[in-house]
Amino acid sequence: MSMLELVWLIPLLPLAGFVINFFLGKTLKFSEQVVWLIGCGTVLLSLLITLGAFYQYAFTYAPAHGNAPFITSYFTWLPGGAAHNSLGNNDGKLSSFNIDWGYQIDQLSLLMMFVVTFVGFWIHVFSVGYMHGDKGFYRFFSYLNLFMFMMLLLVMSSNFMIMFIGWEGVGLCSYLLIGYYFDRKEAGDASKKAFVVNRIGDFGFALAIMGVFATFGTLQFHDVARLSAQYSVEHLGHFGLMSFLALGLFIGATGKSAQIPLYIWLPDAMAGPTPVSALIHAATMVTAGVFMVTRTNFIFQRSATMMLVVGIVGCATAFVAATIAITQTDIKKVLAYSTVSQLGYMFMGAGVGAFVAAIFHVFTHAFFKALLFLGSGSVIHGMHHEQEMPRMGGLSKYMPTTYKTMLVAWLAICGIFPLAGFWSKDGILGETFSSIYGGGKILWFIGFVTAGMTAFYMTRLIAMTFWGEERFRKVHAGGEADEAYASAVDKGERPHDALLTSAGDRPHHLPGEHVGPRDVTDRQAAAGIAHQHFEPHESPRSMTLPLIVLAIFSAGAGFVGIPRAITALGGSKANFHVLERWLAPVIVDPNQRYVPLPGETGASEPASEAGATAVNEARTEGVAAEGGTGHEPVSSVEYLLMLLSLAIAIGGIYMGRLFYLKDLSLPRIWTERLKPLYELSRNKWYWDELLDVKGVEAMKAVDNGLFAVDAKVVDGGVNGAGWFTKFTAWVSGLFDKWVVDLAVNAVGWITRAFSIVFRSFQTGFWQNYALIFTLGLFVTLFLYERHAIPVVMEGFVKTVKSLFGGGTAE
Repeated sequence: MSMLELVWLIPLLPLAGFVINFFLGKTLKFSEQVVWLIGCGTVLLSLLITLGAFYQYAFTYAPAHGNAPFITSYFTWLPGGAAHNSLGNNDGKLSSFNIDWGYQIDQLSLLMMFVVTFVGFWIHVFSVGYMHGDKGFYRFFSYLNLFMFMMLLLVMSSNFMIMFIGWEGVGLCSYLLIGYYFDRKEAGDASKKAFVVNRIGDFGFALAIMGVFATFGTLQFHDVARLSAQYSVEHLGHFGLMSFLALGLFIGATGKSAQIPLYIWLPDAMAGPTPVSALIHAATMVTAGVFMVTRTNFIFQRSATMMLVVGIVGCATAFVAATIAITQTDIKKVLAYSTVSQLGYMFMGAGVGAFVAAIFHVFTHAFFKALLFLGSGSVIHGMHHEQEMPRMGGLSKYMPTTYKTMLVAWLAICGIFPLAGFWSKDGILGETFSSIYGGGKILWFIGFVTAGMTAFYMTRLIAMTFWGEERFRKVHAGGEADEAYASAVDKGERPHDALLTSAGDRPHHLPGEHVGPRDVTDRQAAAGIAHQHFEPHESPRSMTLPLIVLAIFSAGAGFVGIPRAITALGGSKANFHVLERWLAPVIVDPNQRYVPLPGETGASEPASEAGATAVNEARTEGVAAEGGTGHEPVSSVEYLLMLLSLAIAIGGIYMGRLFYLKDLSLPRIWTERLKPLYELSRNKWYWDELLDVKGVEAMKAVDNGLFAVDAKVVDGGVNGAGWFTKFTAWVSGLFDKWVVDLAVNAVGWITRAFSIVFRSFQTGFWQNYALIFTLGLFVTLFLYERHAIPVVMEGFVKTVKSLFGGGTAE
């Protein structure tokens, strides 16, 4: 059985690790060794199968199938049946909405699969030592495994719907891992913030998926890429169907990859354990947006307007995040904003059409940024859970392995030749400068300045952490990180309550809150607490080995993307940019003609000469193609740009050493001179406050207004209707009781009364009946002869008088 036929195991193995550890780890009381063997072993097996599939695809399948993707389908996941298309050229036609569960193995997915499994494996190994002793050890590794499953599902998916499952899945895992220390309010708030902000972007992504099906009648990437050739490029300034689809996709990307304005969740996500920061928020999940934009480049390249938007947003994000990183003091926060800035570089590259350069930076960034985060975790571990750089210093002699490996990552992210970051960052800047954008050189200049700031603040991080005096001997340090808090609680150690609020831009500890082995704040002296000295120490081998491996890749990974300008120096015309040649098949040429499949209806040649002309015009206005055939002459400008990139990196390093090693008064002096800019940077451009006051508070006001309308108008109407109904029912009840019921009862009462009388005549004796008959006869005679009674009585009276009175009768 070939390795390509086993790719279904790549995501399934980490899922199995999650199921075993999560559902059985606590019940069966797995030891830490059993848990990490399952967690790390499943990821290692996925890595090995990925390497086998990589080899087979590259040397067997791709050459035999013209670099076509290997697409496999296992079962129908959503049997939706027939559905009408409502957009584009296929408006009104029927399509089948049957979503298959399948994977697309091609050059792009294999590269990302390798990054996810390779970096993920070493982060798992690092976690073995870092999370040692944590009561939730089994839960942590199960969450990591679940994330690996979702991330692999995202990059391996063959259609938009399966990608969306992975997309939402990594969001769920991010929520679980950021809020891993669920007994801390800060971690809970950060996880909810990440979840909500990502849902904003995901809403745009979901709308785009609906639009893609309504337009193309399919959600398979391979089919949509082919059918997209029916549509010509929309010129700069025009916003047609392709632009709307690209907009929805990009909104999703801004949420997941932390771009303006949805980047605010990523720095707060540092509340999670440091391995989480390395895995999710540096190497894999946050690059999902760049991967998705590259995967759907066939849509983006047909909208010059959206390409420009992507480039501008990426450039602005890179600059803003770099300015914020300059003033942060929490070592993880500096790296968080550095990640946001580097993601901005990637989007800037994608925006100018340099998709290969963007993915190249994704590739190199995964190694050196994961190394920096894991290195910071090693520092936090060695400093007894301290994260504030002003409380460190001089750690190079205490943590030699951590220091040396972080030096490699530092030089790589600064862009020093010949480390990995130099090649990928220079590729983005070079493509941006040479793009056909009208404002391409403006984007290049901002990116160029940002590169200098990157070198400055990263040198500041290294200097404050590893160089200079040992400040931890003079100030209170240790025990302030969130990991120490949760670990101490889980271990059931005697609580040690803080006396004062902790300092620094970090999850704050409040008075009375348990913070671990000791209370930490620079103001302890004022509280009469003596400083307790501790010695920093190097991390165990399980933590330093991943640092060494990642350092090797941070140094050498860039050699897969050597530009032609370098090879041309030796007189070679060959293209040694391996990654460029490898990814070329997945970058669609928007000038390609649409070729319908046999029996397929539709326009057979929409990309006519006029369409090709429109494409070329649109490119002139704003779309830069992925260039370079390997035979074009190398311009001297390329060498100048390389030298400038190297010079700005060296300049930033020099300034960092000058400020934070040579003359420690300079930061204070320039802080006073640039007070407004310093406050702007220190307060993160007030973006969080702006969103909270102007955004969240405004929405709260709207919600309160809607609540008032609901309570007083809607509920008032409903309650009023209820009261009126109740009142009318009460009146109706009275009427029914005292009128209707009274009338009915009165008839009964009357009938009953008369029945008593009538019953008295029904004795059963004939004598009584004869008497009644006789009485009746007399009554009848009386009634008929009543008019004669006065006459008879008058005659009777006269007769009596005549008899007894002696009178005569008249």
